[in-house]
Amino acid sequence: MFDELKIIPVELLEAYCSQVDNDLDQKFDKLKDAEISTESFDFYTSVSSVYSSKIEGEDIDLDSYIKHKRFGIEFLPDYTKKIDDLYFAYDFAKNNPLNAENVVKAHELLSRHIVAKNYQGKLRNSNMYVSTPNGRIEYVAVSPFNLRAEMEKLNHDLAILLSVTLNIKEVFFFAAIIHLVFVKIHPFNDGNGRTGRLLEKWFLAQKLGDKSWFLQSEKMYYQNHQEYYENLRVLGLEYEELDYSKALPFLVMLPQSF
Repeated sequence: MFDELKIIPVELLEAYCSQVDNDLDQKFDKLKDAEISTESFDFYTSVSSVYSSKIEGEDIDLDSYIKHKRFGIEFLPDYTKKIDDLYFAYDFAKNNPLNAENVVKAHELLSRHIVAKNYQGKLRNSNMYVSTPNGRIEYVAVSPFNLRAEMEKLNHDLAILLSVTLNIKEVFFFAAIIHLVFVKIHPFNDGNGRTGRLLEKWFLAQKLGDKSWFLQSEKMYYQNHQEYYENLRVLGLEYEELDYSKALPFLVMLPQSF
């Protein structure tokens, strides 16, 4: 079955399974919602939205956001609007199947205050460079001329992986590597990191159930964001030269969320 995959590498699966703890299923079973959650407010969706946004440099405090979202305390719109958009995207994902069309819709939601309307949910048509704060280029994404073909490969693989039975280690492996391949393709003008982390958790939820939304992976990535970015960088400078044999340090981060 795995030999039908077009872009998702599987060479590290055996090494991953030998390195990840054997009690993933027990840890997963212990996940539960927070008591503060209500029918109209989800604590862990707030955690995901806040920390995924903080990874991208947003100045937002979890306690303040909970006061805003749970208790209706108002802050300046600029303080909460991008996080609200991401919250709505997570909520959309929780209530819709994971497929290529819905990933686009999720990006439309989370990018409403990030990019212009004509870029929301639209594949980029220009070159994409990821730069450091001082302007040094640290990654060159796939050319816009090859972008659509690479996304078609990823969507093909995603459909296959969603249709087959996987054990819990395989689910975590493929969730993380889908996240990784997606952000390396970098299909949108902005919001790729937020979408990639949502996509990772969305895949977990489709394969393992709603408890997946309680996993604080975005918080863990933020708390280890230097390692997170270093594990992304180590694969290579340019898309065409990426070495996924170096991806194991990135992939094993996700189970550390427990």
